[in-house]
Amino acid sequence: MNGTNVPFRRPRLSHLCVMEIIGYFAAILIGLSLGLIGGGGSILTVPVLVYLFGLSPALATSYSLFVVGSTSLAGAAGSYKRGQVNVKAALLFGLTSVLTVLAVRRLLLPYIPQHIVSIGTFEVTRALLTMVLFAALMVAASLSMIRGGAPHPEGHEKSMNALELAAYGLGIGLVTGLLGAGGGFLLIPVLVVLMRLPMKTAVGTSLLIISMNSLIGFAGDIGRVAIDWRFLFTLSAITISGVLLGGYLGHYIHGAKLKKGFGWFVLIMGVYILIKELWLK
Repeated sequence: MNGTNVPFRRPRLSHLCVMEIIGYFAAILIGLSLGLIGGGGSILTVPVLVYLFGLSPALATSYSLFVVGSTSLAGAAGSYKRGQVNVKAALLFGLTSVLTVLAVRRLLLPYIPQHIVSIGTFEVTRALLTMVLFAALMVAASLSMIRGGAPHPEGHEKSMNALELAAYGLGIGLVTGLLGAGGGFLLIPVLVVLMRLPMKTAVGTSLLIISMNSLIGFAGDIGRVAIDWRFLFTLSAITISGVLLGGYLGHYIHGAKLKKGFGWFVLIMGVYILIKELWLK
């Protein structure tokens, strides 16, 4: 991988440009998103790292795994203290999704060609294909959230067998491994609509699953990419402050509004990505 042996260095705070200052502010918003809705933050992290901090997309994917993973872990700890984590669902999801993430990052991703096929003058690249699939999944997930009924009350969760949870974990692992995203936009609909978890319990459970997937996925990249640990820890600390604030604000936001708001947010993001990738090239 080009440039992996060249350390990535950040300038001192006094030399930060305006875009980087905006990037650190965006890091707080990423944490807020994860703390409030259990997802969405990972969708924002890669663009922030690429466009505001100037990282390459490949390096941004790895950094995103660490930032999202550590931030989600902090949020999951807070949710667990409040009794808003379904540990059984998280572990059943996590087992298959973590193994899938490692397999994708180590065995599949390095062998996907940058250029896949040309259709006339239209070139299908790996980046285009993954983003279009990403956006399509976002739209499908958002519609299930928007159309679904109100969150189910505590104590009325639907039991799912291990095979079903493993199958969904496989899908989440593919998304996390390929895109460097935590998969919260897919996890929340599964946990709320199919498992019938209350929204806030789904948020806490999603955060725990995301943290496992992302941090282990990042561990698989250690030694393959150059890492500026100081910058990574600084950015993670800022996003963690955001997720803690989001967890606090979640006490004052009704679950039904949270669920629908998340659905609309994901729908808008998905449509935007489709338009940008297919029509604004």
